[in-house]
Amino acid sequence: MNVVRWGIIGCGDVTEVKSGPALQKADGSQLVAVMRRNGALAQDYARRHGVPRWYDDAQQLIDDPEVDAVYIATPPHMHKEYTLAVARAGKPAYVEKPMALDTAECQQMIDACRSAGVPLFVAYYRRALPRFVKIKEILDSVGLGEIRYVQITLTQPAKPVSAGNLPWRVQPETAGGGLFVDLASHTLDFLDYVLGPITNAQGIARNQGGAYPAEDIVSGSFEFASGVVGNGLWSFNSFASTDQVVISGDRGKLSFATFENEPVVLETEKGSQSFDIPQPPHVQQHLIQQVVDELLGRGCCVSTGENGLRTTRVMETLLSDYYRK
Repeated sequence: MNVVRWGIIGCGDVTEVKSGPALQKADGSQLVAVMRRNGALAQDYARRHGVPRWYDDAQQLIDDPEVDAVYIATPPHMHKEYTLAVARAGKPAYVEKPMALDTAECQQMIDACRSAGVPLFVAYYRRALPRFVKIKEILDSVGLGEIRYVQITLTQPAKPVSAGNLPWRVQPETAGGGLFVDLASHTLDFLDYVLGPITNAQGIARNQGGAYPAEDIVSGSFEFASGVVGNGLWSFNSFASTDQVVISGDRGKLSFATFENEPVVLETEKGSQSFDIPQPPHVQQHLIQQVVDELLGRGCCVSTGENGLRTTRVMETLLSDYYRK
């Protein structure tokens, strides 16, 4: 095989710019089929993006002999079901983040793909984005000395919602939690990548605004296997927006935003350096290229089901107090 032919299950908003075009532009990659339960929307997507075939039934796309690998871009509550179906067909799966509703589902997905002898990738694409690659490069160079602690702050004003038409991202039965799960997962997974696994975590989660069932504020503390400690505050019912991660060592600190396109700032005794690295047009393309390269036997992808499971486990722990009530 010298090209990977992709099918997408769930061609919604995330696939319009972030990932769909990336599947078409990555070297050795083609997007040949898309599926959405609303056939008219699937057909419209295929027409607009120049995709040869569309389906309104996921199993038909999975069984398509011209589809080599499947990108699952549905809300999280369908990730496990579709991943298991893709594994049964003997095809690799690339799954949107968060990986699944809970750690039990993540483990089932890993086990199914392992039994079928196919790889499972998760779309934690910051691991491959140039700006975050630079952050890892700085940390790996020991520019901060011994890493001591991490501080995460993500706050946003509340967005208006209609009680009769809640976005799926704030419905726990669909998303696995609220906006914390959708957004904090990116930061926590990247920290797993650059600092190693989190082995201990505690959290407090509440709903202060009362606009929807999911949590809207989370405060957590955690410890990495290396001994680095961290804390985070995520609030989605705040006065102002803040997006900052600070990694501090005994010889300097590194500050960056997870979502905003702000410069990475390195501060040491030698002074301050700023690295302004803009995001590419299709933010998943670098990670998708790694997936394609691994499937073609010419590289390795840095985001798999294993790190997807670890990130879900940390979030599940931080939210456990709220969802036990």
